[in-house]
Amino acid sequence: MIEPPLLRIGELSRRLGVSEHVLRAWERRYGVLRPVRSAGGFRLYSETDLQRIRRMQAFLSDGLSAAEAARAAVNEERSQPVAPVGPTSGLAAEAATLARALDGYDEPAAQAALDRLFGTLTVETVLRDVLLPYLHELGERWKNGAASVAQEHFASNVIRGRLAGLGRGWGHGQGPQAVLACAPDEQHDIALLAFGVVLNRHGWRIGYLGASTPVDDLVRLAAATHPDLVVVSATRPERLAPLTAQLTRLAGTAPLALAGPGATSELADTVGARLLTGDPVTAAQNVRAR
Repeated sequence: MIEPPLLRIGELSRRLGVSEHVLRAWERRYGVLRPVRSAGGFRLYSETDLQRIRRMQAFLSDGLSAAEAARAAVNEERSQPVAPVGPTSGLAAEAATLARALDGYDEPAAQAALDRLFGTLTVETVLRDVLLPYLHELGERWKNGAASVAQEHFASNVIRGRLAGLGRGWGHGQGPQAVLACAPDEQHDIALLAFGVVLNRHGWRIGYLGASTPVDDLVRLAAATHPDLVVVSATRPERLAPLTAQLTRLAGTAPLALAGPGATSELADTVGARLLTGDPVTAAQNVRAR
């Protein structure tokens, strides 16, 4: 069986959205975390620790005190142990479990499936092989009337929340800086979030502006902060086509890249931008600062 990787407390904090100070307090007071020591003396935490804190967070949201939530999380683990992802379950099976939970509005089950996936596989694999394909398939089902708006919104918000957690603190560091924004009227930002998560894992600092960002604001921001790259994404060409003059001005202020299905090589050439191709994970892996 594949052994899940062990995490330093900083990465555990980032995945959970809980400060290191609080995690250490819960470990000390309630024994809810059970780290092992590395050869260098660092505390290392397992996927089981991560899942236990997820359950504790769910109980906290139900109104239990921290001590009660910790006890309940431990007791639930003893009665219903969570199997890790491995050869017997496989990526496809775990992806199917996640899809059922998201389609069924089962947030705790979806979070548990995400914990197992991120605890065992690389972030890049989970994004490229599980989350982005699921969202694409969900979008197709919505177009065909096989999925509701409520299902699409629920699943998107669960996934967006997890990616936002992975991006926590991504503006720190000494690497090149990228500013990421969706074109005006573009609301679909999860692919851009995934791109930012992977770019950050490759040493970039991220300034994330998200959905429907005015290009004039990007020009002013770029002039003030001098980022190494600005990325503007869109899912439809008509989001970008009317912005040729503004995008040209932006490309003259900072290195510009266009991304998403709405970006074309013709427009990129016209405005003086580079075109990011492929899925968001691969695109981020291939970006180099100029």
